[in-house]
Amino acid sequence: MHAVDHATIIDRIATRRGGVRHVLTAIDPARTAHLVIDLQNGFMEEGALVEVPAARGIVDNVNRISRALRTAGGTNVFLRFTSGDDPSDWRVMKRRSGDMAAAHGATFRRGADGWQLWPELDVAEADLKVDKTRFGAFIPGTCDLHEILQSRGIDTLIVTGTLSNCCCESTARDAMQLDYDVIFVPDANAAPSDEEHAATLANMGWLFADLYATDELVALIDRGPG
Repeated sequence: MHAVDHATIIDRIATRRGGVRHVLTAIDPARTAHLVIDLQNGFMEEGALVEVPAARGIVDNVNRISRALRTAGGTNVFLRFTSGDDPSDWRVMKRRSGDMAAAHGATFRRGADGWQLWPELDVAEADLKVDKTRFGAFIPGTCDLHEILQSRGIDTLIVTGTLSNCCCESTARDAMQLDYDVIFVPDANAAPSDEEHAATLANMGWLFADLYATDELVALIDRGPG
C-alpha cells in the first residue's frame, strides 16, 4: 500500500472548494457498482511483466469493499485488461509500447495466466466479470461496461484497482463525464510509485471523484441511502 497522506490531499481540496470534503454524503447500494480494475496476475505477481508491487497490499481493502457492497445489495464488477480483441488493433498502443508490445499482448491475451484475476480476490458467483481492451472501461466499442451499468440502473461507481494513474484514473474520468457519481478509494488503488499515486488522488479529488478511504467507505455503504 502507498505511503501517501491522502487525508492531507482531501483537506487541501476541501479548502479550495469552501470546506466541502465530500460531494457524496450518502449512497444507495442498489444503484452502486464497485469497479475492481485490472487486479490480474500480469500486474500482481512478483516478476510479472507489469508488476505493481503496491497492488498486492490493497487486496484486503478491495475485498472488504466488495463484501460490504455485496451484502448491501450492490454490484461488484471485476474488469480485466484483455489484449488481442480490439477491432481497431490499437495501433498507437503498439507503437508506444515498442519492444514491449508483443510481450504485453501475450501476457494479457484472453485465457493466459497474466490475464487471470488475482486468486486472493473475493469473487462471488453473482459478481460480474467484464473484459476491456483499452485503459478506460468506457471507450465505445471496446467494453460493454456502460451498457451493463445502465441496464441495472446504476448511477454511482466505486473505483479500486491498478494502475491508479492509468486504467483506474482513465475509467474514473470518463465515468464522471458520462454523469456517474464516482468514489475513488486512496487505500484501495495502486500505482508504480507514491508520487504517481498522489498525483492521481489530487486530480480525482478536485474534479472527478470523492476520495473515501476504505474504513469511511464501508461505513457509508453500511449506512445506506439515509
